[in-house]
Order: sequence, then C-alpha cells, then structure tokens
Amino acid sequence: RVNFLSHVYAARHLLPTWLSRGSGYFLATASAAGLLTNIGAAQYTVTKHAVVAFAEWLAITHGDAGIRVSCLCPQGVETRMLEESGPVADLLRANALTPVEVASVVVDGLAQESFLILPHPEVRDYLHNKVADPDRWLAGMRRLQQKIHRPTTMEE
Repeated sequence: RVNFLSHVYAARHLLPTWLSRGSGYFLATASAAGLLTNIGAAQYTVTKHAVVAFAEWLAITHGDAGIRVSCLCPQGVETRMLEESGPVADLLRANALTPVEVASVVVDGLAQESFLILPHPEVRDYLHNKVADPDRWLAGMRRLQQKIHRPTTMEE
C-alpha cells in the first residue's frame, strides 16, 4: 500500500485538477530496486518496479496534456531504513547519501524535468549493464546474493 498504491491514490486525486488546467508535476519515489533488484526482498523489489512502471505510464499517457513526471530511484540513503536492512546495508552504506544530498539531486532533476532522477550515478551504469546483457547481470546478482544473503522464499 505504501510503496505502490500511495502513488496511485495520489495520481487519482491530483490528475483531474492538473488535466483541467493543463499542467502538473508528479514525482514518484521508487528506488534503485525498482530498476534493478533488491536481494532478499521480493515484496520491496516488486512494488518498487511497479512504481517505476506506473510513473512511465503516467508520463506516456498524460505527458502531452502538460503533466510532467519524474521517478526518483536512489540507492542507499542514510536513514533508519538503511540501518535496519541487514546485510544489504553493508553494501549500500559505503556510497550512501544523506537525505539533504538526495533532495539537492531531486531539485536539479525537477528543474531539468528528467524522468529518471538517479542520485547515485552508478545506478545508470548498473541499469545499462542489466539491459545490455540480462543473463550476465542475473549471474552477477546471484553471485552477489551468495556472498551476502541466503535465498528467501516469497513467504518471508
């Protein structure tokens, strides 16, 4: 409900007014997990992928009506959520940004009307690698998972 449906509820509320005036700006907050995958967190990964897909749909469907859309996809951010995320946090902590640093990147991304706002530039590289060779990317993610996390079931 929080990760994905909050975006749907916000859009349902905002779109009628924005469409009638011919302008509006929707900022979706996803995660690098929405473009890539979060090891050990199926529900988080799937809902964040849904946020990215919904933002794309909004941009395609309503972009010509004056509705601008951006999708924020940070990696590690120095928050309690990162601190409580177990072994994955150890990987993300080294390059974690402060919330103020992320906010600064968001302001710049909105000013440029960028669809993807990536506070961590390496996420763009990871995404390029994933798209260029999905089999290689998946094999690399499996190796990473073996190093840091035991495979989980969907019930966990």
